[in-house]
Amino acid sequence: MDPAAQAILIRADMLGIETAFTRAEQMVPCNIGSGKSGMCCKNCFMGPCRITKDGQTGICGATLETIAARNLARAIASGAAAHSDHGRDLAFTLEAVARGEAPGYAIRDVAKLWDVAARVDIPTEGRTTNDVALDVARKALGEFGQQRGELTYLKSAPKKRYELWKKLDLSPRGIDREIVDTMHRTHIGDDQDPVHILKGAIRTAIGDGWGGSMWATDISDILFGTPSPKVSQVNLGVLKTDEVNILVHGHEPTLSEMIVAAVQDPELIDYAKSKGAAGICLAGICCTANEVMMRQGIPSAGNFLH
Repeated sequence: MDPAAQAILIRADMLGIETAFTRAEQMVPCNIGSGKSGMCCKNCFMGPCRITKDGQTGICGATLETIAARNLARAIASGAAAHSDHGRDLAFTLEAVARGEAPGYAIRDVAKLWDVAARVDIPTEGRTTNDVALDVARKALGEFGQQRGELTYLKSAPKKRYELWKKLDLSPRGIDREIVDTMHRTHIGDDQDPVHILKGAIRTAIGDGWGGSMWATDISDILFGTPSPKVSQVNLGVLKTDEVNILVHGHEPTLSEMIVAAVQDPELIDYAKSKGAAGICLAGICCTANEVMMRQGIPSAGNFLH
């Protein structure tokens, strides 16, 4: 572990301040054994059902294999929903920018916009940047609610991989469609076949990785600039004792990019100085730290563990 993080954790312990590590130490382990969460099903109100004996099933008849598959599938659906919704929010932002309804935001990488438009079959010749951006945003939003067919970005995968997905019926129809399907099939009284459940979970994961998350990446590049190598600093030492320290956190860059701009406002810097600070220090935590570092060179203070 980073020495600066170690020092802060020791200091926090001396002051009686909770951290992720102290909370973990206080956590009571699962009563059916550590590392056996797949043996417990809490998907309906007849449970929770804890499978502790060979051949035992849940009240609904679900076997250990079915319960483990359901639990994994639901975890995948939850993660896919979070990451893909990130892409949806950015698509809404791009749509607002194209309509002139998002003051402070702009299309910073027009070349990336043109590249994305070409990949999703949106014409660009003789059209304005905002017109193309509006179509790209609508195309992205349409892929969330799409009910049939397959996601456009799947064909960006290596040909052999794409053909394998098609052969195994793993091509997602729509981003939200697969998340809903996974939640549906893991509910009581529905899919009991663990292999079939996991096939649905894989479609959901691909729908995120080659759908929502990929749209999030591309639209972030369009709006905030495509990342390039930057020289910056990392660890808690980036914080300043004589400045106002602001840490951006989360996993969507729409707010953090505006904060990057705001802390450079001379009026805000003068206000901080009028209160006795030497200036404003901006740093990041977790995912957002990476976003603002790779695009703006903002230093990273670390992650939520310290």
